[in-house]
Amino acid sequence: MADIQIDPKLINFLTLLPLFFISIAFHEFAHGFVAHKFGDDTAKNAGRLTLNPIKHIDIFGTIIVPIFAYVSGMPVIGWAKPVPVDRRNFKNPLKDDLKVSFAGPFSNFLLSVLVLIIFIILFHAGVEVNNRFGNILIYGIYINIFLFLFNILPIPPLDGSYIVYDIFPNKVTAWLLKPGFFGIFLLMFLIYSPLWKYFMQFVNIIFSTYLHLAGFNEI
Repeated sequence: MADIQIDPKLINFLTLLPLFFISIAFHEFAHGFVAHKFGDDTAKNAGRLTLNPIKHIDIFGTIIVPIFAYVSGMPVIGWAKPVPVDRRNFKNPLKDDLKVSFAGPFSNFLLSVLVLIIFIILFHAGVEVNNRFGNILIYGIYINIFLFLFNILPIPPLDGSYIVYDIFPNKVTAWLLKPGFFGIFLLMFLIYSPLWKYFMQFVNIIFSTYLHLAGFNEI
């Protein structure tokens, strides 16, 4: 019987997807949780105040785009179904919406730090981390660093566009909130432009800094 060879890239992709689902679930939950704390129960009433990834899956952004990115050899990106937020329920619409908008990316930053701490504890306890479990932790760190930096870019419909508007509310920044689905094409333009290389270099610098802090320099 012939040996069946599985592409290592496919294994990495299949490992990455569950981590991606969990990370975006935390991201969207953070938006809804902070909105709830400031008086907006839109997400809660829609059943989105949950860590269940299934509730946050967007067929296009969570399934189709990552698969297309993998098949085309591009960086695997994607997004979840945005948690509904009604800023009219906030006492201080701009100030509270700023916190809600930043909560999503910040949750990914916290996750990256949490996974890093777990990695450091295991590494310095002498646990073998050059294996599949170690790779999962490393992917977890990298994905959440990426999601944090990616989502604070001031490009619609990313959280960064709302953050910029909440800090500098004017006609120019208000435009960032209007493109809707067209904003996806702006993102695709960025990803396929030379600028994307510099963004990924920055992501890799931060990732390397994390590993350096862990005292792990074998990657």
